[in-house]
Amino acid sequence: MTTESESLYHDLDRMPTRTILDNINQEDSKVPHAVALAIPAIEKLVEAITDRLLAGGRLFYIGAGTSGRLGIVDASECPPTYGVPQGLVIGLIAGGDGAIRQAVEFAEDNTVQGWRDLSGFNISAKDFVIGIAASGRTPYVIGALKKCRENHIATGCIVCNEGSPVAANSDYPVEVIVGPEFVTGSTRMKAGTAQKLVLNMVSTSVMIKVGRVEGNRMVNMQLSNDKLIERGTRMVATATGLDDARAKKLLLEAGSVKAAIDEYNKTDW
Repeated sequence: MTTESESLYHDLDRMPTRTILDNINQEDSKVPHAVALAIPAIEKLVEAITDRLLAGGRLFYIGAGTSGRLGIVDASECPPTYGVPQGLVIGLIAGGDGAIRQAVEFAEDNTVQGWRDLSGFNISAKDFVIGIAASGRTPYVIGALKKCRENHIATGCIVCNEGSPVAANSDYPVEVIVGPEFVTGSTRMKAGTAQKLVLNMVSTSVMIKVGRVEGNRMVNMQLSNDKLIERGTRMVATATGLDDARAKKLLLEAGSVKAAIDEYNKTDW
């Protein structure tokens, strides 16, 4: 597998710090190009997910280790950023929530637990599942995707090897081939970066297409801290021409940027 192939660099333990950093950066610079090559596949994945969400379905990410954690991060950021309900985008990791902070040994080798975890959310054919696995051979993910297919649930994946079992069991596979890692086999590095970039593209594109962005603004974001209230105030002020004080008052009364702008357009401010 490409992800397990030997690093292009040798004697890392003898390198000066600057050389280590320059070489890591050199390898990282290859990732966006690899992602760009996968954009046609990512486009198909986004369109399929959008259709499911507009029809009332949910999006699930499922993975182990770094891959699982990246899915959870992406899922957890959708409600505050786009104002979607908790539970619309769900991240699952082998070993359960405890594995977010501390590795659970051999959890990824369980071929049936992935489906059990999905079943705990009453998953149905309306939903969509993305398996995330750098190697593309994680049993926890493969088992889940196989059961999804048996139950007519659409699937996709994000992997970093060609021709993997995870991709073979996905309806919309995305393969981002980033090459050997700087530290041999350390897929939290380039592979993890590639997965994060693809997740950013997928969730952002889907949220735009389901109407959670207007213009270039996340007008449905939650006003959960002072920074976001200030950001929302600037958005309302820009869209309406109100001064900051009146824009903030309108924002807090309406509860979101979108609602504030709609209220402004309906009433005399």
